[in-house]
Amino acid sequence: MTTQAGNDITDAELLEHYYEDGNNEWLGILMQRYTLLLFGVCMKYLKNEEESKDAVQQIFLKSIAELQKYQITYFKSWLYTVARNYCLMQLRNKGKTSLPITEKTLVTQPVESHNNLDHHQKDATFEALNEALELLNEEQRKCIVLFYLQKKSYQEIATLTGYTAMQVKSNIQNGKRNIRISMEKKLKTQKV
Repeated sequence: MTTQAGNDITDAELLEHYYEDGNNEWLGILMQRYTLLLFGVCMKYLKNEEESKDAVQQIFLKSIAELQKYQITYFKSWLYTVARNYCLMQLRNKGKTSLPITEKTLVTQPVESHNNLDHHQKDATFEALNEALELLNEEQRKCIVLFYLQKKSYQEIATLTGYTAMQVKSNIQNGKRNIRISMEKKLKTQKV
């Protein structure tokens, strides 16, 4: 199995393969698909780059442990919920939120109404983030992927791309802003 082959496989198929043979490479492909999307969710709640990067790693570890125990059907929606819950707990532990952590705040809708609509809402958020990434110019997308996915420093990105350190910083900052603006527009139009 190669990562290239994994790009053509659906989330459901990757999970099915994982549950059949227990090979963590399937999970690796699955998690890599959602690294930037998870980062966006974490930034939305934590509003801090370093904390968000750490949160993504912790969410991955938690997700892998949970996937070993439970059969998951709607991976994107489930992962969104795991990320949201993790971020809310981080905020509560730091005393940064007065939002009470209840069953209602941990799920988007009450448990009895967990249906495809709930999954569609969560998927819409992930899709909006994915589309926002696709709308970035090549320089911004390249810098964001290298910085957040591959954990490269500004200097390493400058060396790899030929951009100056200031261009790298600018591309990352502008890319993040463009992602946020694009997601806000997309999610507003979906609510109308």
